[in-house]
Amino acid sequence: MRLAPVLLAGALALAGCGKSDKPSADAPDTAAAPEAVIEPTAAMGEQVFKRCVACHTVDKGGANGIGPNLHGIVGRAVASHEGFNYSSAMKAHGGVWDDAALDAYLTSPAKAIPGNRMTFFGIADPADRKALILYLDAQK
Repeated sequence: MRLAPVLLAGALALAGCGKSDKPSADAPDTAAAPEAVIEPTAAMGEQVFKRCVACHTVDKGGANGIGPNLHGIVGRAVASHEGFNYSSAMKAHGGVWDDAALDAYLTSPAKAIPGNRMTFFGIADPADRKALILYLDAQK
């Protein structure tokens, strides 16, 4: 009875003999194929924007919510949407909401403009941020 486990172990060891770590010539070369990269689109950004709808709208002429309406934000001066009461930090920041400014702000609003009132932590994924900016840019 004690001999059976020893014989089984030996048989398994011998079964692996002669096998190569190299793939056979007819095996597909999976190491050479790079991972497919999906380029962000405005349609993807529309899905990302669903995280924002509790506070923002994007409809032309739409009402402000807890945050300002974001219709036409790309290319607009910071803290310039009429009818919204911006924080003093946002008013003092200045500049224009271009792609780079939006990307920095969406990464971490508190770090990009300290003292602003937006309580959102930010969007960590660069592809999600790019898609969201593409979506916001299309809202003109």
